[in-house]
Amino acid sequence: MSDSRVTVHLQQVQDYQFDVRFEAPVPSLRTDEPAPLGQGAGPSPVQLLAAAVGNCLSDSLLFALRKFRQQPEPVSCEVSAEVGRNADARMRVLGMQAVLTLGVPAASLQHLDRVLASFEAYCTVTQSVAAGFPVVVSVRDSTGAVLK
Repeated sequence: MSDSRVTVHLQQVQDYQFDVRFEAPVPSLRTDEPAPLGQGAGPSPVQLLAAAVGNCLSDSLLFALRKFRQQPEPVSCEVSAEVGRNADARMRVLGMQAVLTLGVPAASLQHLDRVLASFEAYCTVTQSVAAGFPVVVSVRDSTGAVLK
């Protein structure tokens, strides 16, 4: 049983371009496949998936730190998706790597070890897609020090 339902509406514009309509007040978004299939006039489904994973991880990390009244801003995230052929020779997302970067040095944040040990477990999107392929997450601070 779900706690809520999210619905989006897609309408083909031309070829592989679709307008994606979200619930109000979120503006619409045009998607497209990269060449040679499409024209690259918008993010592809794989880019949207990577963005969703990165956004969810960033939100989860920020929420966990703010719970302890910490200010890690600005948080940034880079997600790389490996796309390749599966055992049936079909194109699939085979894995993702996400690198989150805090906007401050780790030494300025309290309870960071607790946050780093738990924030991923609360990320709805990442935990859901990780059931299908590996998602490797690392966290760095503003000095570049690897924290996780």
